[in-house]
Amino acid sequence: MTQEEFIRRYLVDRHNTDCNKWDAEMEEKFGTRDLISMWIADMEFRTPEAVVDALTERVKHGVYGYSDVPEAYYPALSNWMESRYGLPVAKESVRFCTGCVTAIAWMIQAFTQPGDSCMILTPVYYPFHNVVTYNDRKLVAVDLHCDENDCFTMDYDAIETAMIKNRVRLLLQCSPHNPAGRVWTEEELARLFEICRRHNVLIVSDEIHQDLCLFGHTFVPALKVAGGRYNDRIVTLNSASKTFNLAGLLHSHIIIPDEKLRARYDLFARGMNRNAINLMGQTATIAGYTKGGEWLDALTGVIESNYTCLKNELHEKAPDVLVTPLEGTYLALIDLRRYMPAEEVHDFILKDCKLAVDYGEQFGEHFKGFVRLNLATDPTLVKQAVYNITSQLVRKG
Repeated sequence: MTQEEFIRRYLVDRHNTDCNKWDAEMEEKFGTRDLISMWIADMEFRTPEAVVDALTERVKHGVYGYSDVPEAYYPALSNWMESRYGLPVAKESVRFCTGCVTAIAWMIQAFTQPGDSCMILTPVYYPFHNVVTYNDRKLVAVDLHCDENDCFTMDYDAIETAMIKNRVRLLLQCSPHNPAGRVWTEEELARLFEICRRHNVLIVSDEIHQDLCLFGHTFVPALKVAGGRYNDRIVTLNSASKTFNLAGLLHSHIIIPDEKLRARYDLFARGMNRNAINLMGQTATIAGYTKGGEWLDALTGVIESNYTCLKNELHEKAPDVLVTPLEGTYLALIDLRRYMPAEEVHDFILKDCKLAVDYGEQFGEHFKGFVRLNLATDPTLVKQAVYNITSQLVRKG
């Protein structure tokens, strides 16, 4: 399927559909709906026909009561993971949740105590910050390093020093990284995980963007690093929600291969209402994992094209805007601080450029002046957004 065919078949107008991205929540957050919406991480693209067909068939049944996970679910998940990443997933290692952020909260509650330190690598998705502090844990933030190529890398010395100083018990790892756009290499992950091993730190790896790798970059699951050497301290969280635009169906995976870790989690879960299996979410996930590959390949082509447009136009017309290389996710991070003080970026983007975006300080206190742009959208909107930025920068002088 060509990009043009994909856009023609799947692009939709989401205005007046009660979606957060374009309707009431955008107005509440930004004060108006008269903006190009490029903030919250979902898409303007319909999910694959196979997913719609599967959901339609299930809806026709007319009964949506308590349900078991169908046996077809586990091979669909495992085959997807094995065919794309060389990591088959055993049925007994899988648990479910309504979403990856909720699952992070559960992992914090299951494996740490109030007052324990949990580490994040900033800039990172802002619920990572909140889920730690709202659960009465100490937040330890270590900044990623931005190198001479505007690419974010890990500062291993700073990470280890902070782990020791703060007696960190749990690391929240974002892989691929939102919003830094990194698809971590196995060597990078192994070095990080070895530090965690030395200091007895549990790794919770949020891999919700795993299927959205770009420009030839290859995703390495945490559970595959060094042949599984660190799996006694890894819990992986993932979902088909970002992959196939299913976030509203509230369905995600908790994957725990290690028996001791899994037993600890199950003991914690006994005290909770564990009705975390969403009937429609699992129906959609099976269909996506078994029949959605062609759709996903076309989608990633559109994201790559949108990013290339963004980068090239900014490089030509506003060369001092720094554009972080996008290896994975559909979320581009740009730095406007060479054109204006960081304190002016918010009003510039909102009032002058008429864009709804997420701002850098939401992801880490030292990243004010950055903005994150969602590129899983209509290419004409991306072109208009870039034009708005560049023309206003020229006018600003």
